[in-house]
Formats: sequence, C-alpha cells, structure tokens
Amino acid sequence: MPAPIDTYWQLHLGKCKQALEKNNFEVFLAAGAQAAGAIFIDEILPGIKPKTVSWGDSLTLAASGVLEAIRADPAIRMIETFDPQASSQERWERRRQALLSDLFFTGSNAVTETGLLVNLDMVGNRVAGITFGPRHVVLFIGRNKIVPTVDEALRRVKNYAAPVNAIRHAGLKTPCMKTAVCTDCSSPDRICNTWCITEKSFPRGRIKVILIDQDLGL
Repeated sequence: MPAPIDTYWQLHLGKCKQALEKNNFEVFLAAGAQAAGAIFIDEILPGIKPKTVSWGDSLTLAASGVLEAIRADPAIRMIETFDPQASSQERWERRRQALLSDLFFTGSNAVTETGLLVNLDMVGNRVAGITFGPRHVVLFIGRNKIVPTVDEALRRVKNYAAPVNAIRHAGLKTPCMKTAVCTDCSSPDRICNTWCITEKSFPRGRIKVILIDQDLGL
C-alpha cells in the first residue's frame, strides 16, 4: 500500500496534469529530477530535433541533468546565456538570440491546480521565452510549486520564491536579502519586475510541462 504522503502527491499531481492538459499544455509526470531528465531525452527530444537550444535560470532544470546532455550533443548548439567567461554585453545579446531558439528550457515559480503557470522575472528573458519566440518550451516543475489558485501563486512568489532567489545571488542588494520579506522595493537590483500568467499554451502543445514528484527549486 502506498504511503499516505505518496498518495497525497499523486492526487495533486494528477489533478494539476489534467488541468494543464485542458489548457493545451502537453504534460508528463516524473518520479524525480533524474526521471524528468530521462523523459525529456527519451520522449520529448526525438520529436523536436532542435538545432539551437537555450534556457532560463532554473534550479529544477539544473537538477535534471538535461543541460549536460544537450551540451554533449554535437548536433545541437547551446546558446549559453550564463557563460561566466562572456562579457555582460555578450550575455545580454545571447539572451536576445535565445528567443529565436528551437527549444527553450526553464522552470516555473508556481503552477496552479487549475492549470495556470505563474512567473515573476527580473530581466524578463525567461517569461519572454515562455510566451513567444522559441518553437518549443519545456518546463521542469517540482511538486512544491503547486498551489490551489492564482492568488496563492502570487503570494508564494512574492513571499518565498523571490526573497530566496535574491538571497542566493550574493551580488544583489535588495531589502529582502536582509529581511526575507518583500517590501515592494525600488532597489536598482530589484528582481521582481515582470509578472507573467500563462493561462493556455498556444499553439496547443508548444509548451510542455514535466511535473516532478519531488520538492525541487525555489
């Protein structure tokens, strides 16, 4: 008999999957981060056959091992938007180029059980890639990102994901780095600049979501 916590998450993940599919997303369920990576390599990648790939910052994506697999494929050109060897100007230019890639990876700050994606960006390249440009988008989303409603999603992002994300970037100077509380600041380093609520995938199936039965990311 499955443990109660396993049944709890299976029910929530299943409900979320059904809602996302109703909203034209293509959805996969994975038992963990590595399983999510295998689903991408075995089930998604062969149908896409991308020549260019890029990504938006995501700890969940990093845990899947997908980035290393793509970098090792000589048939695919990775547009590296976080290359520490590149100048700041070059990284900005690569982020612009990433919006015309065949495939864009990232995560999501929150996903509702009604099948909506909710994200908040500093630069905007991540939400831009989700919204338009790349031919295909694949999101890696841990179960801890699931919330009942949009209001709960907004609260999760502002009260948890955004402060923790600021704290993990040591070079930023925002009030929430010291208080762990969002004050709707005016700091030049403010990371909360562009909201994006994705209600449906257009065209159908352009955005693929891998829901992972594991707490991952922020």
